[in-house]
Amino acid sequence: MSVIGRSVPRLEDPPLLRGEGAFAADISFPRQLHMRVVRAEMAHARLLAVDVSAALALPGVVAVWTGEDVATIPPIPFRATKLKGLEPYCQPILARGRVRYVGEPVAVVFAENAALAEDAADLVVADLEELPALLDAAAPPRDFDATHATEPAILRKSYGDVEAGFAAAHAVLDLDLSIGRHSGVPLETRGAIARYDAASDTLELHGTAKKQHWNRDEIARLLGRSPTSVHLFEGHVGGGFGVRGELYPEDLLVCLAALRLRRPVKWIEDRREHLVATNHSRQQRHRLRAAVDAEGRLIAIDNVFFHDQGAYVRTHGARVADMSAGLLLGPYAVPAYRATGHFRLTNKTPAATYRAPGRYEGTFVRERLMDAIAARLGLDRVEVRRRNFVPVSAMPFTRPLDALGTDVVLDSGDYALLLDKALARFGWEARQADIARRRAAGESVGLGLGFFVEKSGLGPSDGVRMSVDPTGVVELVTGAASVGQGVETALAQIAADALGVDYRCVRVVRGQTNRIEFGSGAHASRVTVMSGSATHLAGLALRDLALGTAATLLQAPKESLTIVDGMVCRADGPALPIGEVARALAAGTKLSRERAVPGLTTEGWFHSDHMTYPYGVHLAQVALDRMTGAVAVEHYLVAYDVGRAVNPKLVEGQIIGGFAQGLGGALFEEFRYDERGQPLSTTLADYLMPTIAEMPPLDVLVTEDAPSPLNPLGVKGAGEGGTNAVGAAIASAIDDALGNKGLVTRLPVTPREVLRLLGEIEA
Repeated sequence: MSVIGRSVPRLEDPPLLRGEGAFAADISFPRQLHMRVVRAEMAHARLLAVDVSAALALPGVVAVWTGEDVATIPPIPFRATKLKGLEPYCQPILARGRVRYVGEPVAVVFAENAALAEDAADLVVADLEELPALLDAAAPPRDFDATHATEPAILRKSYGDVEAGFAAAHAVLDLDLSIGRHSGVPLETRGAIARYDAASDTLELHGTAKKQHWNRDEIARLLGRSPTSVHLFEGHVGGGFGVRGELYPEDLLVCLAALRLRRPVKWIEDRREHLVATNHSRQQRHRLRAAVDAEGRLIAIDNVFFHDQGAYVRTHGARVADMSAGLLLGPYAVPAYRATGHFRLTNKTPAATYRAPGRYEGTFVRERLMDAIAARLGLDRVEVRRRNFVPVSAMPFTRPLDALGTDVVLDSGDYALLLDKALARFGWEARQADIARRRAAGESVGLGLGFFVEKSGLGPSDGVRMSVDPTGVVELVTGAASVGQGVETALAQIAADALGVDYRCVRVVRGQTNRIEFGSGAHASRVTVMSGSATHLAGLALRDLALGTAATLLQAPKESLTIVDGMVCRADGPALPIGEVARALAAGTKLSRERAVPGLTTEGWFHSDHMTYPYGVHLAQVALDRMTGAVAVEHYLVAYDVGRAVNPKLVEGQIIGGFAQGLGGALFEEFRYDERGQPLSTTLADYLMPTIAEMPPLDVLVTEDAPSPLNPLGVKGAGEGGTNAVGAAIASAIDDALGNKGLVTRLPVTPREVLRLLGEIEA
C-alpha cells in the first residue's frame, strides 16, 4: 500500500514532545557575548549623533557600534523583484544620518550577559531632530532623500480593452476597500547566534530558517567571504509564516560581530522588538471599478491600489504588490483587466510577505466585488460566482498576466464542483432558512463566502540528495526548510513510496548549508511541489540502482525484482535487505568501481516553469452583538483542493492554523500608529490576537479532484489556503447580517467598526 495519502504520525514530533527541541534561545556557546539593539524612538528624524560613552563605561560591555562603525557594509539586497530602481531604498544595517521608523536600529551593544547588554543599551543616547512623518500611502509622495521620492515604483499589469468593456457595461461598480496592517506573530521571536572558528576560517550562524542558502550567499558577499566558509544551521522553529527567516539587519550584525570580536554572539528578540522591527504586511487600499453585463458577468476590472511598504524595501522587493496585481482575478474569467499599483513608502516598520501575501488582500477585494454585483443586480451571491468561474473545460487556463516572474497559467481545477461540495457539506440552504428565522426574532446573523485561487510550487528548480547506508537507513538531504509544516514527514513519505521502504526508516536532513550546497528553502508553499517532486525522482533513481545491483548479487533478472519494506525480493526466490545492497556499493568494493560515485546514493532534480494553483472556498456564519459590536463566528468551513494530499492530517493542520491567522486579520489584529508615527500596538495587550476561545467550530474539507499536470506527484501546496479567504468570507457574512448593504469595506472588522456601521443603518 502506498504511504502517500495516509495520515501517518509526524516524524518531527518526538523531541518536541519530550522537551528536547533546539530553538534559537536554546543554543549557547562558551564565552558568548549578548547583543542588544538600540532602536529609534521617532518615526522620522535627523540622526545628529549617538552618544555611547555611558554604555561603554559600564563594566562587562565589550563594544558598542553605531552606523559609522559598519559604514562599509552594504545594505541587504532583494532576493526577488522584477522592478528596477529600488536599490536606494534598501535598509542599512544601522541608521546613519536619518531614521525612518520607530524601531529602526541605530546602535548595538555587546556585553557579557543579556541583562547587562539591555542595561547598557538604555544608556545609549540618540540625538534626534524630529521631522514630519508620512503615514498614509494614498497621500501624495514626499522626498525620501535629496534625490528620491517615497514612491519608488508603480506596478502596471493589464490585458484586453478595458475602456471598451466599461462602454458596453450594463452596470459599473465603484468600490473603495482597505486592509489593515498586520503580520505574523510566531510563538518564537527571531534569534541569531554567530560563531567564528579561526582555525578553520569558518563562520557559523544558528537560528535562521526559511532561505538558508540565499542567506548564506548574501552574508558571505556582504562580509567579503566565500560562501563555502559560511555555514547556516536551522534548528527547530517556533513558527515562520513568511516573516521569520528573511535576512534582517540583526542577522548580519551578529555575524560581523563574531568576526570582529572573535567571540560567539547571541541575539534573541523580545516581543516588543518583534512588533516594531520584524516585517509587517497586508496594508493596502484598493479603488476598484468593475463593468458587468445584465447577467452579472464581469466584462472589465480597473483596479488602482496603494501598497504601504513602510520605511524601506527589504528582501522581498515589491513581491506582495506584484502578487496583488497579478493574482487578483482568482477563479474568475474576466475579458479585460488593468491594475495600477502605487508602491509607496511611509514612516512605519518595513513590510514584506505574510501567509498568503497579496492573495489575502486580493481575495478580500475581489469577493467584496462579487457580493456588490449580486446586491446591485438582485442576484444570488453564489450564482454570481458560478457565472464568472473559469470553466473546467478551459483548463489549463492562461491569463495574459505574470506573478513572481512566471506566467499565470491555472493548471487544473473544477471550481463549480468544489463549490457544490462545500455548500452541501456546510448545509448552506438549511442555514439560510435558519438565519431567516433568527432574523425574524431580532438577531443580527449572516452567512458569507469567499472563493479563492492560491499559488504554490514556485520554481524554477530544486534538488535533493538521497542515500542508503548498510543498516538500511535512508538519508535524504534537502535544502528545504522546516518551519513547523511537517517537511520531514511529507518528504519521508514521498521517499519511502518511491524507494519501497518504511517511511520511519527515512532520515531527513534539512536546513544545514554544510550538508548540501544548493537549496531554495521553504516559502511560497513550494516544498511539497518542488522538493517533494525532486525527492520522488531521486527515490525512483535510487530504486532503479538498488534493483540493478541486487540483480547482480542475486543473479536474477532485474525486472523480476521489487522492493517491499526495505527488502529486495522476487516472488519465487530469496530476499536481500536494501542495506546489503548499499554495502555492496560502498567505497572500495568491486561493484563501486563501476560507478562514478560509490555507494547507494543519487541526486534528484525537479524543474518547473510554472506554479501550481490550488483553490478553495470559505463559508462562514456569524452573529453580531448589537450592544457591544462583537462578532461571533458560529460556524466555519474551509474546502480546499490540493491536487493530491501526501498526508491529509498535515494538510488539515495547515488549514486550521492558517485559518486562525486569517481570523486575526479579519477581526482583531492591526498595527496602529498615532499622528507622529508612534506605534500603538507594541504589546500583545494592544495587538489583539485570537485565542482558542475565539476559534469557532471549524470544518475542513480536503479534496483531490484536480491533480496538477505539472509535477509527477500531482500535488499542489497546502500552506496558505486556510488563511487566504478568511477576511473575505467573514466580511461577507457580517455584511449579510447588516442587510447586504456593502457597508463592510475594511479589515479588520472590530467591535467599534460594527457599532459604527449599525449606527449608520439606524441613522
